[in-house]
Amino acid sequence: GSEFVIISAASGYGKSLLAHEFGKHVLAGGGIFLSGKFDQLQQGKPFSALAFALDIYCGILLHDSGPSSKVAEIASKLRSSLGNEAYHLTKLIPNLASILEGPEILAINLNEDCGNAQKRLQYLLCQLLQAISSTFSAPVTLFLDDLQWADQASMEA
Repeated sequence: GSEFVIISAASGYGKSLLAHEFGKHVLAGGGIFLSGKFDQLQQGKPFSALAFALDIYCGILLHDSGPSSKVAEIASKLRSSLGNEAYHLTKLIPNLASILEGPEILAINLNEDCGNAQKRLQYLLCQLLQAISSTFSAPVTLFLDDLQWADQASMEA
């Protein structure tokens, strides 16, 4: 199941510190902790905090795993569930391109129509999170900081 928690307080009360301390417990218990921060200047960029958190995680995964079977498993799951749609995620999450490297990702028509791009990206991001969670059989905790600067697409997700 999924759970949703909001930590609310005035600026300077330690909400981010609390979340990151909780993240240490998640990691110690074998879970995955993703952290992203919305920025006032990035409000026009959909899913910026989530994309940042996933890009950092993909980079860590590549660095720590090298040519790991887990990285290959995530790539395989994404290719089978998303096909060429995975390309759209690599535009938001550059490190994902290294995980998905191969002829499938390069053979995409870059001029394809993007009807309802926001819903499409929501779906693709959820599929990526599901692939990560199921590959490692671990709970995924997502911390998004500074929601007051979140873009509309992120708030609707």
